[in-house]
Amino acid sequence: MVAPLKVGIAGLGTVGAEVIRLIESQARVLSGRSGRGIRVVAVTARSKAKKRGVDLRGVEWVKDPLTLATHPGIDCFVELMGGSGDPALSAVEAALKAGKSVVTANKALLARHGLKLAKAAENHGGALNFEAAVGAAIPVIKTLREGLAATGINRVYGILNGTCNYILTRMEQEGLSFAECLKDAQRLGYAEANPSFDVDGHDTAQKLAILASLAFGTKVAQSAVYVEGISSIAPEDLRAADDLGYRLKLLGVAVRTAKGIEQRVHPTMVPKSSSIAQVMGVTNAVTIDGEGIPPITLVGPGAGGAATASAVVADIADVARGIRAKPFGRPVAQLRDTKKAPMERHEGGYYIRLLARDFPGTAAAIATRLAEQKISIESIVQRHPNNGAAPANGKASPVPVILITYATHEDAVRRALAAVQKDKVISGRPQVIRIEKN
Repeated sequence: MVAPLKVGIAGLGTVGAEVIRLIESQARVLSGRSGRGIRVVAVTARSKAKKRGVDLRGVEWVKDPLTLATHPGIDCFVELMGGSGDPALSAVEAALKAGKSVVTANKALLARHGLKLAKAAENHGGALNFEAAVGAAIPVIKTLREGLAATGINRVYGILNGTCNYILTRMEQEGLSFAECLKDAQRLGYAEANPSFDVDGHDTAQKLAILASLAFGTKVAQSAVYVEGISSIAPEDLRAADDLGYRLKLLGVAVRTAKGIEQRVHPTMVPKSSSIAQVMGVTNAVTIDGEGIPPITLVGPGAGGAATASAVVADIADVARGIRAKPFGRPVAQLRDTKKAPMERHEGGYYIRLLARDFPGTAAAIATRLAEQKISIESIVQRHPNNGAAPANGKASPVPVILITYATHEDAVRRALAAVQKDKVISGRPQVIRIEKN
C-alpha cells in the first residue's frame, strides 16, 4: 500500500481552514483519484489560540513557516500566508530546496519570484503548483500548461478581479457613480479598506503576468504589463457602451503581435455578444484564443474560501499522483525575456468621449484633427443637454460627443486629442477607452 501524502499548511485563514475541511470531508474521493491518501500532519499560523472551526487534534503545531517548510515529516508544503516577500518567500524556497513539493495560492509571490522558485523546483525534483493563484476555482493554469500544450496561443484575456467587475456591474445596472459602488463594495467585504491594489489594476496585472508566461513561454514579469484602473469610469461611459452595443469590463489582455507579446490591463469595451460580456458581479472569466480552435472561455468564482481551497486541494491531489509538470509549462531556461510593450504601438478601435464647446467650427476642428492622424470614425453620437432646450442661464453648455473609431494606433489617437485640446474646442480631458473585438 502507498503511504499517504503528508501535508503541512502555513496559514490558517479562511482558505487554510477550508483546505483542511475539504481534505477531511473528501478523503475517500481524493484517495480514489490520487491512488493514495492525503493527510494534514502539521500546520503553522500567527495565532494558535484563534478559533478556526476545524479539528486540529492530532495535527502538529509548528512554531514558524520556515521550520514547517523543512519539516522531515511532510512531503508537501502548502503556503497560504500571502505576500511577495518573507516569510512566504523564504519558506517556499526552503521547501523546494529540501526536495518537497509546494502548493501556493500566492499570485504576488509568483509574479515577483516565480522564475527563481520554478528553477528551484526543477533543480530539486519537487512540484510547484499554483492553480489557485489566478481565478481560484477556474482551472486556467492547467488548461494553458497541460490541456492546450499542443496549441499555439494567440491571445489570452479575461476578467481577473471580482471587485472591479462587481463595481462596473453595479454602475451599469443601477447608474451609480464609481465612488458610490466602491463604498458599497467595501461595506459588503468585496473591496479592502484601501482598495487601490484592486481598482488601480495591479491585482489583475500580477495574474496576467502569470498567464502570459504560460501562454507564450515568456518570463514572468509584472513590470512588462501596462496598467490602468477603473476610477476614471463614469456612469455616462456605461450608458454609452450600452447604447453602442458594448459592455465595459476591466480586462487583462496578453496578445501575440508582430512586435512581440503585448500585456495590458485597462477598462475595455467588449461586444455584448461576446461570452466575456455576460460575466457579471464578482465572477471571473478567462478567454483563450488558440490556433485551429474556437475561443475557449472559462467562467467561475475567482475568489472566496471555498473556491480557492478547491483549487489548492486539486493541486495537492496532483502532487499525490506524482505529477511534476514544469511550473510555467517549459523549463525556466527556455522562457524568453519580455519587455513592456509601449501602448503607443497598440492597434485597435477606440471609444472617445469629449465635452465639445457649443459654438460654430467645433465639429470641423475635431474632424480635422482626427483626419490629420488618419483616424476613421465608425460612429458618432452627440448628446445635447436638456434635450436640446435652451439653457436657463442663456449660456451654452458643452455638448457630450462620443466617437467610435475604426482600428488605429494609440499614438495617433493621443496626438489627435492633444491637438484638439490645444484648439480649445473641448472642455476637460477626453475619456478614452480601448475596444477589444471578439
